[in-house]
Amino acid sequence: MNRFETLFGLKGEATVRYLDGEFQVIQPGEFVRCAVTGKAISLDELRYWNVEHQEAYESAEVSYQRFLEQHARAKK
Repeated sequence: MNRFETLFGLKGEATVRYLDGEFQVIQPGEFVRCAVTGKAISLDELRYWNVEHQEAYESAEVSYQRFLEQHARAKK
């Protein structure tokens, strides 16, 4: 997000494509939702996501929790 988007008052949830080390905003917005908790994450604060599953996470702890869940399912 840049300063012009803030000036024009973009509101709502963004659509994002998660890539290795970066993300691409497909549809502008202010935030994305954590795939585990459902909490809104400001694009300025987005640091954790999964490229394979195209999911955002609010923290490293939540990201690790999801990792454990996904790998537990894969073992079954």
